[in-house]
Amino acid sequence: MSIMTLAEAALERIEGDEGRLQAYAWLDRDSVLAEARRLEDGARRGPLSGHVVAVKDIFDTVDMPTACGSPIHAGRRPVRDAAAVAAIRAAGGLVVGKSVTTEFAHLTPGPTRNPHDTAHTPGGSSSGSAASVAAGGASLATGTQTAGSIIRPAAFCGVVGYKPSFGMISRSGLSLFSESLDTIGGFARSVAEAALFVGVMAGRSDLAPKVSQRAPRLAVWVTPDAAMAEAPVLAELERVAAVAAAAGATVTALPDPGGWQALIEAQQIVMGWEGVRALAFEWEVHRGLLSDALRAYLDDAARLQPEEYEAALEVRRSLGGGLLAAIAPYDGVLTLSAKGEAPLVEAGTGDPHFCRVWTLLGGPALHLPTQRGPRGLPIGVQIVGAPGRDRSLLDAAAWLEAALARSGAA
Repeated sequence: MSIMTLAEAALERIEGDEGRLQAYAWLDRDSVLAEARRLEDGARRGPLSGHVVAVKDIFDTVDMPTACGSPIHAGRRPVRDAAAVAAIRAAGGLVVGKSVTTEFAHLTPGPTRNPHDTAHTPGGSSSGSAASVAAGGASLATGTQTAGSIIRPAAFCGVVGYKPSFGMISRSGLSLFSESLDTIGGFARSVAEAALFVGVMAGRSDLAPKVSQRAPRLAVWVTPDAAMAEAPVLAELERVAAVAAAAGATVTALPDPGGWQALIEAQQIVMGWEGVRALAFEWEVHRGLLSDALRAYLDDAARLQPEEYEAALEVRRSLGGGLLAAIAPYDGVLTLSAKGEAPLVEAGTGDPHFCRVWTLLGGPALHLPTQRGPRGLPIGVQIVGAPGRDRSLLDAAAWLEAALARSGAA
C-alpha cells in the first residue's frame, strides 16, 4: 500500500468516528495528505513506515498547533518538533494529527469518549491517543505518564500501553507537569508494536521482544489495598497468572515488602510540588483560564513545604529501594492496572491509584489487554519491572501475550 493510500484510508476511518469519539484536538486532511506526499516523494522508509501515528497534544509539532488541552495555549505554533516526534518522522511514521489530552495532562477531561461505549471515559490523560488506537484510526500513538496516564487509558480502551523506564525517551519539546515523574511512552495493538514504537522514540532498536522457549519468571502482587478494586479485575489477574503457570512460567506470589501506602503518598507529594512549579507561568499570568479543578489542585499543592517534598524523595529512595529489591529477581510482576472497567464519563477519567508507585519508582510498566469485564468493557493486567529492565519486561509480556492467545483466553 502506498503512503498516500494509507493516509486516505486512515483519514476515512478517523473522520468516520470523530463525531462520536472526539479523539483529536487537531486534524487537517490537507496537512495529512501533504505529509504523506512528502514521505512518498522522499521515498523515506524506516521501521515505522506503514504506521499512522497520533501525537498527544502536549508534544510540540512544527506543522500543527500544540494547545496542551488548555485555552491558554490555543493555536500555539511551535517552531520545532519535539525530539520524540522528530524520531517518529525520521523513522517513516505518518503523523496524522494531535490527539486530545486532559488539561496539561492532568485532571480536567477533554471531550474524548471510549470507543467501546461512548457513555464511558477512555481514561486520561492520554485520552485521544488510547481511543484512536483502539478504534483503528491510528496504529500507534504517543502518551505520557505522571501517575497513570498511559496504563489507565490502555486498560479502559483495551490496547497495549507501554511506559518505559524513566528518562529513556528525550522530553525535549514536551510540556512537563512533573520533572521527576513525567515519562514518554506509547500505545499500540500488540507488545511487539509498542516495543518497536518506543524503541524508535528512544533510539533503542534492542527493545524488540523475542518470544523464546524460556518461560519467564513472574511474580504476582495483589497490593495491600486491593480491596479498592472491583472483583472482575482481581479475578482476571488470578486467571492470567494461572494461564502463565500452565504454559510453563514460574509464577510466585510476591510477599509484601512494605511501604506501599507511604509510596503512594510520596508520589502525590512529588507530583504536586513539581506541578506547581512547572505551571508557574500559567498559574501567575492566566489563572482565570485554568479549570476550576486544576486551580484548586495547584492552590492546594502550593501549600506543600520543602520539608514534605524532601521527605517524599527520601521515601522513594528508602521504601522504594526495598520494593525494587523485592521485584528485581523477576522478569516481570503481574499486578492491577486499574480499579475496574472504564467508569461513566461524568465520573471523570478514573483513578490512577494502582499506577502511582510504579511511576514514582521509574521502572517499565505495560498494560496487556486480556478480556472483557461484566459491562462489556476491556480489562487486563499490568506488568511492571525494575528500572532499566525494559527488555526483560517486554520479553515476558510478549511471551504472556502469546500464551494467552494459544490458550484462547486472551
